[in-house]
Amino acid sequence: MQALRESIIGILLESKKITKDQLDEALAAQKAKNLPLKKVLVDSGYITEDLLLSLISKQLYIPTLHLTKFKFDKEVVDLIPESMAKHYKVIPLSRIGNTLTVAMSDPLNIFALDDLRSHTNCNIDTVLAPESEISRAIDSQYALEEQSIQQMLKENPSASAGEKPQVELFRQDEIDLSGSIKESEKPPIVKLVDLMLAEALNKRASDIHIEPEEDILRVRYRIDGALHDFFRVPKINQNAVLARLKIISNLDITESRTPQDGRFKVRTEGREVDFRVSALPTTFGQKFVLRLLDKSNLSIGLDKLGFSARPEQIFKEAIAKPFGMILVTGPTGSGKSTTLYSVLNQLNTPEKNIITIEDPVEYQVEGITQLQVKPEIGLDFANGLRSILRQSPDVIMIGEIRDPETADIAVKASLTGQLVLSTLHTNDAVSSITRLIDMNLEPFLVASSIVMLCAQRLARKVCPKCREAEPVPEEYLKKIGFNGKATFYRAAGCKYCNNSGFYGRIAILEALLIDDPIREMIMKKESIDKIRQYAIEKCGMQTLRDDAFEKVRSGLTTLEEAIRITTED
Repeated sequence: MQALRESIIGILLESKKITKDQLDEALAAQKAKNLPLKKVLVDSGYITEDLLLSLISKQLYIPTLHLTKFKFDKEVVDLIPESMAKHYKVIPLSRIGNTLTVAMSDPLNIFALDDLRSHTNCNIDTVLAPESEISRAIDSQYALEEQSIQQMLKENPSASAGEKPQVELFRQDEIDLSGSIKESEKPPIVKLVDLMLAEALNKRASDIHIEPEEDILRVRYRIDGALHDFFRVPKINQNAVLARLKIISNLDITESRTPQDGRFKVRTEGREVDFRVSALPTTFGQKFVLRLLDKSNLSIGLDKLGFSARPEQIFKEAIAKPFGMILVTGPTGSGKSTTLYSVLNQLNTPEKNIITIEDPVEYQVEGITQLQVKPEIGLDFANGLRSILRQSPDVIMIGEIRDPETADIAVKASLTGQLVLSTLHTNDAVSSITRLIDMNLEPFLVASSIVMLCAQRLARKVCPKCREAEPVPEEYLKKIGFNGKATFYRAAGCKYCNNSGFYGRIAILEALLIDDPIREMIMKKESIDKIRQYAIEKCGMQTLRDDAFEKVRSGLTTLEEAIRITTED
């Protein structure tokens, strides 16, 4: 330090940028306060830091660099430990061959240069940088992980560092931790990923979206069907976070150009939750979507799924049949899989052989044989279904009927003694008939095989703690076909529901039990409108909108939500 102090004194006297009296005052203050002479001069206002650096640079022939917009390489920064960087006020900038360039506020500190050379086994080149900028760079590059996590912990007091972890990886000892992903094994990164999972469980999220953007890594949760921003992770932590996710999901950590699928399991509060992981390469890095699959939702049975009385009764009659086909239709994310798995759990007894074929396997259920399709080796739905039929099943669940071949095998299986459960993508229950006939199935096969058709949607339940009654004009109720009296609520929003006004979701069902007149209409190729009209008038079928309005009358959801999720009948 003495060498730099003397250089500064000589430079200032030669440049005449400050007076002799000012320099003497600064030297006296420096001796009294035991502070660096540069800091005393700048703090006293005798000279600016930029001007002083410029004079030192000119005198010592060392270039000056401002670090505010400099893009650091994490691998280069890690060549020097944080403790050494803070002690000597130095930050690594770049490495070319065996030469390491560092930014220093005191390039004449030979002890620092010797230590850096000994630790890195590199020749050291120096550039001058303001000490304040070096300190900020050290904080941002070395302590950014800790700071970001501490900030998140502050925003999420339920996940404080001193408490027992809210989630723990199941069978973590079996996970292969690669030595090449050292960054992902650092405690801050592990805590950050654990925090993401714990908060998703606390907030009742169904999906976690981890999305790389140009300057940040954005984390969003899908809660009650809608996405909400929760975390913004610094871009510098992106690769480590994604590597950690790959490791726990058993994905290939070296592959980032092609999509990958994986899964892992965590244990929290005495229950196990599966996470299904999908990685997709995007412009700014791999986007991850984690689907939360809580098996505790499956063991509750049909009685507690929130079905209205009429659809629930139809469902119970259908699954009591020894054979036939039950189809649940609806768009992606409408709860079809959860409904079918709840049915399977109810049917899951030692006397029954239950086999599923899925893409991918959503829930892993004990006592049920589950097969995942693998098209790359020729194991598609059709081939897998043929093999399943040779296993003497009592109940078969097909993840989705996608093609004519699968539809044909499924229908014939339902006619030869198996109860077949599956899903289709249609807007309502009766349209499933047309979809199957469009797949080149004979109408008599469709009519003979189908036991029940069901369309499903998920409506958001209005928050019971902040809902507010509101009047609705009679003219509007007549226009939308709402009959009877009801207390209508609006979603106000409170802390309990994250200010969304909704808490949880409930199934809206349109269920139709196929009877003989409907079978005759199918074989005669009657129009879907005629079949639907008969189902409503003669069978008492509740349409999706009817069931949604029933939920409104019960005070479970809002009128706006009921209209949003149903189409005009």
